[in-house]
Amino acid sequence: MKIDDWLLEILACPACKSPLRAETETDELACTGESCGLIYPVRDQIPVLLVDEARKP
Repeated sequence: MKIDDWLLEILACPACKSPLRAETETDELACTGESCGLIYPVRDQIPVLLVDEARKP
């Protein structure tokens, strides 16, 4: 998975509003917030930023 840098700059965790980082090994986006840390799936190159779809680390 390759998410463009400009897209990562504008994406934020819907739960805590912290920036996201790409997890290239698992095709997921991880919240960088220390208290949150939710991990969001990327399906067909589209980030699914729904808290209900996220998993805890």
